[in-house]
Amino acid sequence: MIMKKLFPLIIALFGAMNVTVAQVKWAVDPAHTNVRFTVEHLGISFVDGEFNSFEGSVDAPTKTGFENAKVDFKINVNSIDTRIEARDKHLKSDDFFNAEKYPVITLKSVSLKKDKAGKLKLEADLTIRDVTKRVIFDVKQNGQNITDPWGKTRAGFTATTKINRLDYGIRYNDKLPSGVAAVGSDVTITVNTELVQQ
Repeated sequence: MIMKKLFPLIIALFGAMNVTVAQVKWAVDPAHTNVRFTVEHLGISFVDGEFNSFEGSVDAPTKTGFENAKVDFKINVNSIDTRIEARDKHLKSDDFFNAEKYPVITLKSVSLKKDKAGKLKLEADLTIRDVTKRVIFDVKQNGQNITDPWGKTRAGFTATTKINRLDYGIRYNDKLPSGVAAVGSDVTITVNTELVQQ
């Protein structure tokens, strides 16, 4: 009688173990990944930049599918690069990121699934300056998984979203005499990444 009750439990435990084992781990290839941002300047143009130091991982449910995968990303704020040293220094100050106090930006997925149109959507918690907000990325897989010349399996993605920097305490607000903001509040984020199966 006891064995009859234990048997379903044992099966369930083995099933859970199999699900865990089935997770396929991928690592971000930093040499073929970029994390870019674009923001309006003076109401007439856009300034862009990127972060040059980051790390990331993806745990996928299968070798070929990424729906329901778990995404974890960390960005080194001090690696910000807009090609202008003085501007980069300003962005690291408390007017913007306060890189000394908040040196890391993190992204942790909540869900990754297809919408009704069949497009991948990444819902994730984005933390900047210790403020965490839920964001939605539009995700596109670029082509199919491939095997590179060295025998590694790779997959490529582009993910985009738009955030309001004011929501994260980035409150620099100089304005022109006309009232136009020197730096816009909306920031477009684009991540182009290559993942390598581990």
